[in-house]
Amino acid sequence: MTAASLDFTGENLLRELAPQVLGATIRRFGDFSAAEDAVQEALLAAAVQWPEEGVPDNPRGWLIHVAARRMTDQLRADLARRRRETVVMMQTPAPPPLAAFASSFGEPGFAERTDQDDTLILLFMCCHPALTRPSAIALTLRAVGGLTTAEIANAFLVPEATMAQRISRAKQRIKTSGIPFRMPTDRERAERLSAVLHVLYLTFNEGYASSIGPTLSRTDLSNEAIRLTRAVHALLPNDPEVAGLLALMLLTDARRPARTGPDGELIPLTEQDRSLWDREAIAEGIAIITRTLSKGSIGVYQLQAAIAAIHDEASRVEDTDWPQILALYGLLRRMSDNPMLTLNYAIASAMVNGPPAGLELLKSLDADERLAGHYRLDAVRAHLLEMAGDRDAAIAHYRKAAGRTSSIPERNYLTTKAARLAAERK
Repeated sequence: MTAASLDFTGENLLRELAPQVLGATIRRFGDFSAAEDAVQEALLAAAVQWPEEGVPDNPRGWLIHVAARRMTDQLRADLARRRRETVVMMQTPAPPPLAAFASSFGEPGFAERTDQDDTLILLFMCCHPALTRPSAIALTLRAVGGLTTAEIANAFLVPEATMAQRISRAKQRIKTSGIPFRMPTDRERAERLSAVLHVLYLTFNEGYASSIGPTLSRTDLSNEAIRLTRAVHALLPNDPEVAGLLALMLLTDARRPARTGPDGELIPLTEQDRSLWDREAIAEGIAIITRTLSKGSIGVYQLQAAIAAIHDEASRVEDTDWPQILALYGLLRRMSDNPMLTLNYAIASAMVNGPPAGLELLKSLDADERLAGHYRLDAVRAHLLEMAGDRDAAIAHYRKAAGRTSSIPERNYLTTKAARLAAERK
């Protein structure tokens, strides 16, 4: 790869390699927070050097080497400080040699094994039960998913400052608890699996519909979420919710080629060219969810995958089986109090029972603090008001939603909807 090609692929490559390099560095040195700092320095060095010198033949090994060198320099500084303190305090014995100190963390022979992908281990490690579930998920989204603090805050519907504190506390907790860097036992894996799946779900969602920035999607995130979910599925092939999540991702991602126009503008599901959908991914997703639902144990990811399958199986938007979708969302609402599910339930209800039914359901969310100021509530209300023929109210809510979203394609779409309705009114 040449230096010139780094402009587009280099940033994506660094983002893809970051969790793998972090996992490898933690496995060797055992300090999560220090390893993260070292990896950030390595990524910065790559961003500066690679455009000038070209991407190395083994970019992952290069990053691991630089990160390890940063960690080693820090260890040397720490050991020198300890020796000085020892002399001052006239204590013995002297600190252990650097090599022995470094090798006391992780596994033997690490330096020769830079080809190992530790991302899956890092995923389960960050979801350790020593952390609260929200903190574990937030930390994992940061370390494994590569999401920014602002993106994670958007996913949790909390202020960015609150999320920054949560992530900082999680790092400190991992450091003080001595959580080992290894694949968990069967029992430990079962304890962490729910959090792991939630992380993968949120990572995929942020990749498929980016909450911040100029592009509608980040395929690096959604592709990595699918890759890791496949890895978890290979690890736990009989777990129905793992299979359900993989099916949901495949069935949703299959629509991605039709979600944007030639200028990157958002195209809603009802207006997409369904011939562009990835039929191979749809076939795989439907096969997975069909096998999974027959096992009898139904969870939230399986139900969402079933809804996605109904959308994907409709050759035309008019063929969509909305009554079945409404019934499935009804089941989901009984299993989870996620307000986003209520938003989707309201849309399905409007499609089956008429816009007033959907608008009535939205009233229950007006006092929900998790959605206070969130653009999705205004966007859905605007859509249902437009369906009901109340153009003035729809325009007001489309504009309010546009002012609240941090996604430029979403903002442009909502602004355009308001402008079109205003023009039709004249």
